[in-house]
Amino acid sequence: MTTTELPVIAAVDGSSHSRDALDWAAHEAVRRGLPLVIVHARTPNRRTDQTQQREAEELLTQSVRRVSEIAPDLHPSTLTPLDFPTAALTSLSRDASLVVVGSRGLGGFRSLMLGSNSLATASMAQCPVVVIHSGPSDEDGGEAAEAFPDIVAGVAADESSEAVLEFAFATAAARPAARLRIVHGWTMFSSLLSGGPVFDRDAAADAAERTLAELTAGWLEKYPQVEVVREPVGGSAARTLVTASATAALTVIGRRKGGESLGLGLSPVAQTTLTHALGPVAVVPC
Repeated sequence: MTTTELPVIAAVDGSSHSRDALDWAAHEAVRRGLPLVIVHARTPNRRTDQTQQREAEELLTQSVRRVSEIAPDLHPSTLTPLDFPTAALTSLSRDASLVVVGSRGLGGFRSLMLGSNSLATASMAQCPVVVIHSGPSDEDGGEAAEAFPDIVAGVAADESSEAVLEFAFATAAARPAARLRIVHGWTMFSSLLSGGPVFDRDAAADAAERTLAELTAGWLEKYPQVEVVREPVGGSAARTLVTASATAALTVIGRRKGGESLGLGLSPVAQTTLTHALGPVAVVPC
């Protein structure tokens, strides 16, 4: 199976958030022409295997039926690994194009904006993870996606942005009406570190604009059909990304590889965006 054929994985647990994730994943699989795999992890506990297996099969049967109503031409497969959700999804992500999860599951506290399994999966998966928050989604035949067509991407001024831009451009290209907004936060200190202007704020802003133009030039050549808006932001980009997420089909942020075991995968900007976003967020390993 080639990279372009790796499936979209939708994690379900019976919660309303996981149903939203399933709907989003089904529409995205159709857009990208990819297979869909529906996964329900059976958490190891003292209950009988037969009871767990029966409940899992019932949930997956309901999920497949739901997908058939949303995307009749999509024929998903199912998996019921006996493992903790994060461990199961992280393992499956090695052979997936995308993992889609709800922002919260059946467990945990309603006051939390983001569940522990969602956060951990987004921090450790080997492929992009989309966390579905309440807000614009693909329910009702994708009408919400048409009403909120923008893809928003937060990028840094270094090589880590390539993976984010690749995912963001491909996602925008799969949505004919989508516009891609590329947000880059800069400060006088970051300008200093990059060898740019130190005392002239206007010059630093101009330098940030040029950096964005350089970062996106190659991708614009590859995806000439995508309308791009570049937005250099003085200060942290987190506030801009969270605000933009309310009217975006998807907000895309990066996660650095290699720091997972130390809890260093998500930067402060990524953590804030993922926790407080008002719509779907994609976390891309880079």
